[in-house]
Amino acid sequence: MTKEIQLTTEKADRQQFSKTRLLVVGDVMLDRYWFGDTGRISPEAPVPVVQVEKIDERLGGAANVARNASALGAKTTLLGVVGQDEAGKRVEQLLQESGVHSQLQADSAVPTTVKLRVIARQQQLIRLDFEETPTKQSLEEKLKHFAALLPQVDVVILSDYGKGALEQVSAMIALAKTHQKIVLVDPKGDAYGKYKGASVLTPNRSELRQVVGHWTSEDDLARRAQKLREELELSALLLTRSEEGMTLFTAQGSSHVRAQAREVFDVSGAGDTVIATLAVAMAAGWPLERAMALANRAGGIVVGKLGTATVSAEELQ
Repeated sequence: MTKEIQLTTEKADRQQFSKTRLLVVGDVMLDRYWFGDTGRISPEAPVPVVQVEKIDERLGGAANVARNASALGAKTTLLGVVGQDEAGKRVEQLLQESGVHSQLQADSAVPTTVKLRVIARQQQLIRLDFEETPTKQSLEEKLKHFAALLPQVDVVILSDYGKGALEQVSAMIALAKTHQKIVLVDPKGDAYGKYKGASVLTPNRSELRQVVGHWTSEDDLARRAQKLREELELSALLLTRSEEGMTLFTAQGSSHVRAQAREVFDVSGAGDTVIATLAVAMAAGWPLERAMALANRAGGIVVGKLGTATVSAEELQ
């Protein structure tokens, strides 16, 4: 039977966040937004012409996870790969402004991953992606760096966007377990075997369906989720369910929190906020169920903002 969880927070709990130490590893991106207006169709092709009036740049992927953890007060380190280019320098600058300790490697053989969105009249017209898989040499160096950083942190977040930065994710989980670290993984794809041994996995509904198939009821979902959790030797599996809230599956059973009742403006980056909040709360010693409820609250706040965004401790209060 699923248990419903309520959340209360105290100032003392939030003060604990500033004592936590997190290491975020994964696919680092730069999110670019070009805002403008459109009032005519191009004579060259049947497409709208956008007069760009504003440019916004934000951290994306694992960098957004790190930014969210830092916004909650955690001492946050980011490990990943960027290119030796203007976008990579911009990522470093934004990390510094966000209070994140950067441990990024610059790979001259690949560009920094960039997602460029063109938005007119509050509608996204197109997204352009610039990306390449990091070189084997840069990944090997990153793994060595990961091992060196482990003793300095409480919790590890592995943010997988399928861009290649977490090719050695199994080795990272094994190293983290050797150091008795809590490991949270935001998964990608349908090959979940590589995440075996992690502490918590945080798939959304579509990601979980790719792995366990379509469920027909809550009981069916619980059976499939618990089977996967046991096969992967996870302490917990946290399913994020959008308007349905979140469900946590552990050896003790399942717990659920309802979605926050608010207007949804933009869901991009919401998963980053959820796993960052969950990790900070767990690093502060919160029980998993209470940490889930806080992450749910943070996710409900961030979807009311445009693009990848953060939630502060004050907003959670």
